Amino acid sequence: MNIVEALKEIVEPERVTANPTMLAQHSKDESYHTPKLPDAVIFPKTTEEVSRILKWANENRVPVVPFGIGSGLEGQVIPQQGGISLSFQMMNKIVEVRPQDFLVRVQPGVTRMQLNKELKKYGLFFSVDPGADATIGGMAATNASGTTAVRYGIMRDQVRDMEVVLADGTMIRTGSMAAKSSSGYHLNGLFVGSEGTLGVFTEITLRLYGIPEMSVTARASFPTVGDAVRTACAIMGAAIPVARMELVDGQSVRQVNMYKGTDYPECATLFFEFHGNEAGLKHDLAFARELAEENGCGGFVFETDSLRQAALWEARHHLAYAFLHGYPGKKAITTDVCLPLSELAGAIEHARGLLEKTGMVGGIVGHVGDGNFHSLLMIDPDQPEEMQQAEAVNAEIVRYALSRGGTCTGEHGVGLGKAKYQRMEHGNALDVMYAVKRALDPNNILNPGKIFVF
Repeated sequence: MNIVEALKEIVEPERVTANPTMLAQHSKDESYHTPKLPDAVIFPKTTEEVSRILKWANENRVPVVPFGIGSGLEGQVIPQQGGISLSFQMMNKIVEVRPQDFLVRVQPGVTRMQLNKELKKYGLFFSVDPGADATIGGMAATNASGTTAVRYGIMRDQVRDMEVVLADGTMIRTGSMAAKSSSGYHLNGLFVGSEGTLGVFTEITLRLYGIPEMSVTARASFPTVGDAVRTACAIMGAAIPVARMELVDGQSVRQVNMYKGTDYPECATLFFEFHGNEAGLKHDLAFARELAEENGCGGFVFETDSLRQAALWEARHHLAYAFLHGYPGKKAITTDVCLPLSELAGAIEHARGLLEKTGMVGGIVGHVGDGNFHSLLMIDPDQPEEMQQAEAVNAEIVRYALSRGGTCTGEHGVGLGKAKYQRMEHGNALDVMYAVKRALDPNNILNPGKIFVF
């Protein structure tokens, strides 16, 4: 069976390719996982085309892997069994903005920055910010979150409705435009985070927010990571409406200084962003500073100028690039555990201890307001012993998190890297998940090899 020729009967021939360069682009993401070439890449333009593609693939037992922009970190878009890479590059339209309902309908190939640029003219914004300019479809597939989740919630909280094409080509909608519903099973929650294993998203309706009147960014330095985490917990407990609250450890700040030419104190640092009005922000800043100083804060600096705020946040968002630039030839393995806030300081100290014990180069950053943190482990992919050591460290970090009531992935998703931990985390509930998978995709054509390892 010639997959390319068969697909050319479904869409215009120029939108199907087996060009080696194009296959290579769709064989990988930003993770360390080994690339795998698809047999063909196809670029649909409509839901009806996606339906016909899946119907044909299901009848012929051909794997289908949705592809957004390839910014994922756990290998979700890698076609482990070849087949079709379903690229949404041409399904990137903002279908409808409903400003009075604080809603927008988009196709899955729309990127986060593209969306917010359009929404700005309405005085609105889409809140989820994973750092990368990811597609909305990919963010929904992995249940992305990022720096703003502490205030606005994760991707699952923003999805109001989805148009989904199932494995056999059936088209369904999973919700409505209503703000709440008690009708039937919560299908939005089922499909968001399913990583292309249950269905293919062709349209997504998202919740929006008004652009705040004013924002202030602050940076606070601490003697230890524990001091910083205790401050974060105190701020959360005081109900200060912080929009972002990010931890960067001293090693990471040092790396950023080298990369960006900044001179931030090289110690545990919290980066904050506050949204609101001038009077309210003045009170919030003063209260946050007071709580920080009670926990040993050695310096509390804030910025209201937008350019300086952006420069301050670059220290957080560009951290991975800072390490990659400082260690050419190495790649970053990023852990992604999330724990109850009361367990966070111990988990971060445990992770730092593992890095120091093994001598691995790396840093620690965290969305401390919601208990999620990442360890960046720098390894040479051509040195098997370094890979083994990094995987052992990652496993220890995951085991610690699970033993304290946490999860193996707070936002990056399962994909290939975290599949091995699913039974450990979910126990018999994993069998329930797989029963849903079998019911919706009995021929296992949708992103096979992801999430489940049997």
